[in-house]
Amino acid sequence: MKFTAANPPLLRFAPARRLLSPIGVAGMGGLFVFGVLYLYLCVTYAIHQREYQYTLGGTRSTPEAAAAAGFTEVKIATADGERLDGWWRPPPATERGVVLFLHGTPGTVPDQVWRLDQLKHSGLGILAIDWRGYGGSTGNPTELGLRADARAGFDFIRAAAPQSKIAVFGESLGTGPAVALARDRPVAGVLLNAPYASVRRLFELRGLPIPYRWLMKDPFDSEALVGGVTAPLLILHGTDDPAIPVAEAHRLYDAAHEPKMIFIADGAGHLDAWEGGGERLALEALARWTTPAELAR
Repeated sequence: MKFTAANPPLLRFAPARRLLSPIGVAGMGGLFVFGVLYLYLCVTYAIHQREYQYTLGGTRSTPEAAAAAGFTEVKIATADGERLDGWWRPPPATERGVVLFLHGTPGTVPDQVWRLDQLKHSGLGILAIDWRGYGGSTGNPTELGLRADARAGFDFIRAAAPQSKIAVFGESLGTGPAVALARDRPVAGVLLNAPYASVRRLFELRGLPIPYRWLMKDPFDSEALVGGVTAPLLILHGTDDPAIPVAEAHRLYDAAHEPKMIFIADGAGHLDAWEGGGERLALEALARWTTPAELAR
């Protein structure tokens, strides 16, 4: 048969077949399963994240327990309608200052008797509060809620001891609200034991590899806040802290303004820098910060 322009050849092409190897099918299946599991982790964290950050309940305060420790149990109202348990020890004289103590997690004020006994050596008044949702305090904890609790504690002291200067002392979880309080109220000084610069970064360093930046509701970014604090600052931390790396303390210190001081206890664990040489520095700082100017001369 002859082919011409008027009679071109009819070309027929077989349809191309794209075949997936068993390995390719298994790979796609594996990616799908991985994606589902990853999404499940993200959703689970998003729903339950505050259960991972806070430890609710704990030992409830009683008037008898407070009295046995040398305090009076008080109830403190917050601006958003919650009621906090607190232990109050007024200053021994009108010219003496007061320390607002903000504890960590887990634990409640009755669990902090040992630290409160140490604080008594400062010769200052003391107010320790339980966060919302902890002990007998009402509500559920959030970052904004804990900040409101710290402000309520400060305002209670200002009403109860109007002539006293007020310093804030935060430990672990309580260091974030302490830094925020120093921006919101005129504190005389800020003492932080085992602080974090960012809770979100702690999760990024040690938690599951999920996007905390997008998911976390309560990041507690103290590093971003401390630059707005003008009160004097003292940071205590231990080199062997298994909960909050000492690098967090250095980051927070670097972001803060003068006057500031940092004490690093070699070999100390979580909160143990106090016993590792920081107690004297802390008590001296609290007394110095809260001493009226006319008495400091």
